[in-house]
Amino acid sequence: MRFEVRVEPVVGELRSLQDWLRSDPEVRRSTTVGVRGNGPGPGEMGSAFDVLEFVTGNGWSAASFVLAVASWRQARSQRPRVEIRRGDTVIVLTDCSQEEIERATRALDAFESAGEGEAEAGR
Repeated sequence: MRFEVRVEPVVGELRSLQDWLRSDPEVRRSTTVGVRGNGPGPGEMGSAFDVLEFVTGNGWSAASFVLAVASWRQARSQRPRVEIRRGDTVIVLTDCSQEEIERATRALDAFESAGEGEAEAGR
């Protein structure tokens, strides 16, 4: 399954989230994380990343992933808004309440189930 994660505000936060997720054994074992961005604009310093792209494999757990993102968000002094996107569907994490975590986990599980169905249909 492929999906994207965006963080607002972006400055430095995507790299921080990427590092956090790479340090989580459950996420690291079953997910490939890549960065996609436009780079800095004229007169800007550093690099700008717009999106983290994820490709999940066997043994991936939506619950582990959402809990890792929620933990990262709660560890930030300014808690950024996190968007998880697949196609036209967007899951937004703003307060990381139990209800929001459960809703995000169900949506990602549904993405994964839909992806398996698409893979079966393509055979």
